[in-house]
Amino acid sequence: MMKTNSAVLALAALVLAGCGDSDVREVRTWMEETRAQTRPNVKPLPAPKEFVPYAYHQAQAPDPFSDAKLAGPGTMAAQPNAVQPDLNRPREALENYPLDTMRMVGMMQKAGVSFALVQIERSVYRVRARQRLGQNFGQVTRVTPAAVEIREMVQDAGGDWVERISKLELQESKEIGK
Repeated sequence: MMKTNSAVLALAALVLAGCGDSDVREVRTWMEETRAQTRPNVKPLPAPKEFVPYAYHQAQAPDPFSDAKLAGPGTMAAQPNAVQPDLNRPREALENYPLDTMRMVGMMQKAGVSFALVQIERSVYRVRARQRLGQNFGQVTRVTPAAVEIREMVQDAGGDWVERISKLELQESKEIGK
């Protein structure tokens, strides 16, 4: 057993002697040569953009720090001339669907009144002027052979109600050539 231990020790000493410093010196020399030959290529920074401060004219604009503005959307007190939808009126059936799910597929007239034919999913509805549709308090303002014009009421980021005009344009059928 003693001979086996001394043989293992002798073998370990030979292995360690083989791991001399010669390879490390070669690697260090190669690294120094590579560092000396390599030149960094750094692009110059772009010139900074010129800052133009916003000119706020107090006499022409509302107070940005008023309590009503800071309270958030939906809490603004109604001003006498402010545009605002009637939130207490009963909603019509077509106000349950967003406008982007509706398609105008035709137009018809009955007793001198123009009706647009609006498709929602698989059902077709007749829509006339002053009728309500869409989820943003939309009201049909005009029905033409090419489109249905809608006036919607939406709140902006400050909580004020603003009018927005939308259109449902006539969608041509792809089944005509069949």
